[in-house]
Amino acid sequence: MPDDMTLPGNLVPANPVAQPAEPRDAVTVVLLRDTEDGLEAFLLRRVKGMAFAGGMTVFPGGGVDQRDADTSVAWAGPPPEWWGEVFGVDAPTARAFVCAAVRETFEESGVLLAGPDSESVVADTSTFHQARQQLVDREISLAQFLAANNLVLRADLLRPWANWVTPLEEPRRYDTRFFVAALPEGQRADGETTEASDATWQTPAEAIQDAQDGRRMLMPPTWRTLDEVGALNTVEKVMAEQRSVEKIIPKLIRDGDQIRVVFQ
Repeated sequence: MPDDMTLPGNLVPANPVAQPAEPRDAVTVVLLRDTEDGLEAFLLRRVKGMAFAGGMTVFPGGGVDQRDADTSVAWAGPPPEWWGEVFGVDAPTARAFVCAAVRETFEESGVLLAGPDSESVVADTSTFHQARQQLVDREISLAQFLAANNLVLRADLLRPWANWVTPLEEPRRYDTRFFVAALPEGQRADGETTEASDATWQTPAEAIQDAQDGRRMLMPPTWRTLDEVGALNTVEKVMAEQRSVEKIIPKLIRDGDQIRVVFQ
């Protein structure tokens, strides 16, 4: 990926904000699978007209809910303290990030990183269709859903990847922790969410080529992440990658009718 890239100028207000907005905590999960053609990632095209990143192609994810910090969640894998060290936050906040990652992945793709115990994972999530909608509508919390179905959150199925912060020039800003995860055996990603106009699996190279040819629009973090996981080319290598996670805040520079994104 180049050191900078350009985006359509209408994605950012013409007049800079007087005071940068406080970024909201968010999570993104890069779902991956191995195929005969190589590594593929699950991508969603956000509905046009959405307040943030409308029309852009992204990974599943969203904002962190206060209830994601619920300590009653049955947990397997690296403890919140470990995640806190990785992301540079306290354990309760890290717990919320991981729970939000599991919840948002389930809401937006139907993939559930949880199982009956610490050694297994749900093979068919279709039986949880109603609960999935209740999570989307915020009628129930992740903790309530897992407890009602005797499920254990599988934090060991996630790996930390990056921490991207929306540029200062944006009116809506997010401090987003990126995770990677392998598609559990037997599950399928469906993309049945009202926030996406379409969903697909693509190799990173295909997704980037689509962006270069104008068939898709990729946000800078999505582009770079696709480039990084594509270079590794197998789920095993991606999941084994040891990452040092530091905040990345791109800078936006208006250049005529385009925006140049500079990675600092």
